[in-house]
Amino acid sequence: MLNILKINNIKYKIKMLDIEEFSTKLHKNSRLMGIDPGKKRIGIALSDENRRIATPHKTIIKNNFSSFIVDIKKIINEYNIEGIVIGNPINLDGSDSQSSQSAKDLAINLSKNISKPITMWDERLSSEGAFKLASNLDINTSKKIKKLDENAAAFILQGVLDFLKK
Repeated sequence: MLNILKINNIKYKIKMLDIEEFSTKLHKNSRLMGIDPGKKRIGIALSDENRRIATPHKTIIKNNFSSFIVDIKKIINEYNIEGIVIGNPINLDGSDSQSSQSAKDLAINLSKNISKPITMWDERLSSEGAFKLASNLDINTSKKIKKLDENAAAFILQGVLDFLKK
């Protein structure tokens, strides 16, 4: 589905898929990548081939977009990723937040550089959920914070995996 997204009065044609269409583009045994977008720190999580478990992978420090794309493409090729899920940090009332607009911008720019199917997923409270989950483990706070972005990406991706299993 080709969507027209309007940002700052500029129209972009992007191939953004809703979750149902996204699922039809995937092979039965294929891995997905989850992205927790941030201004500088971008969490990355990967699924297993059966798309049952999301695992935190790494946090990319984004210095510039071109090096970020190189990192993402490297992960896609190394782990044979077939689809990308980007967390959409909408407000609790369901409206778009300022960070939501940044996440959409990231999705647009990724879709221009990567041919894999991309969808966005509601990530309300994912960072909080990831932090609370880590709190149940015996890990000190500095390690929890260091791993927060990739754990949040896993939290987002697991939500999609659970939805796709239905």
